[in-house]
Amino acid sequence: MGRQSDVPLGFVTPGDARCLTSTARLVFTCVGASINVQKIFFKCVLSIPITLSVIYLIGPSLRILIGLLPMNKCTLESAEMLVLDNVVDASLDLGSRPDVQTCTSWKAPVIWEGMFDPDLYDRKHKKEGSSVALTVFAVGRYLDAYLGTFLNSSEQHFMSGLPVTYYVFTDVPEKVPDVKLASQRTLKVIKVERSSRWQDISMMRMKTISDVIETDIRHRCTHVFCFDVDQVFTGRFGSEALGDSVALLHAHYYHLPARLFTYDRNQESQAYMETGDFYYHAAIFGGSWKSVKALADACYRGIVEDKRNNVEALWHDESHLNKYMWLHKPSRVLSPEYCWDTSIGYRSDIKVTRVLWAPKHYDRLRTR
Repeated sequence: MGRQSDVPLGFVTPGDARCLTSTARLVFTCVGASINVQKIFFKCVLSIPITLSVIYLIGPSLRILIGLLPMNKCTLESAEMLVLDNVVDASLDLGSRPDVQTCTSWKAPVIWEGMFDPDLYDRKHKKEGSSVALTVFAVGRYLDAYLGTFLNSSEQHFMSGLPVTYYVFTDVPEKVPDVKLASQRTLKVIKVERSSRWQDISMMRMKTISDVIETDIRHRCTHVFCFDVDQVFTGRFGSEALGDSVALLHAHYYHLPARLFTYDRNQESQAYMETGDFYYHAAIFGGSWKSVKALADACYRGIVEDKRNNVEALWHDESHLNKYMWLHKPSRVLSPEYCWDTSIGYRSDIKVTRVLWAPKHYDRLRTR
């Protein structure tokens, strides 16, 4: 909720249109230089009205071409040069994926399939006694539409072998479905009030997360992951994802240059950014309980200050999260494998999918 995965397909704001037009120019400049057919097509696109260009640009063809844009590459010679979240990170094979960016400029790993040995991470975290809290909000019609599938798929794929406590926040606790839980896994249901607007539900979750970390999670779990409910686990989402501060690359932006990221550029908002490192997706974020609480507190303060000034960030809590992660660099970045949108189509760099966006039904699910 409250982020770019929530925009209905086919809906384009004026700002999106400008972004899409810029993207098209960039894509066809880079790709068309080497492919004559695309050169010709680029000229054709420029010759038609902007309105028709936008219609084309939101289609699958552009997404395929965007996937051909090269990512930056990791310049470290070995994982031992990383700023390590834990000793097992030194075993990461940064050169195993030359097609993608496997580390950041501040020497944090970007986790992709083929880089890590899952058994090494599982053994290390079991030995250290790592335990994970998973928070998810299922308010209003979102509970019936998504929660059962989310929880059941999580039981199959999320942090298998580690103690996990689910924290389900809902306005109708009696409707939370029964889920068969594995050993060392528990579920807590916490009642929350339903806001009149979905934007407020999205933004105010930061305070709720901070409060439950303070009163409960910090006493029982070493790490926290916060999820949107309209997602489905489809593959391993394991201990390789655990770190002090964990961010997720947005599936629609990881191949694009920073100037095309849709940060909040309203200088009156606390989420205002001119530039940044990546565009992060707020559908999944996590880290140690201390780091997640610090993030949630900072985002909540920004949201409250914006409300005081009658301002609302462009992508709500996601805009505030991106601002925080720019100022406080994450120690670990997850690739889009960990939250993939199948509408993008085929991408050669996506070897596995671990979480998929569920179908969106905003017309019947959202409060206005």
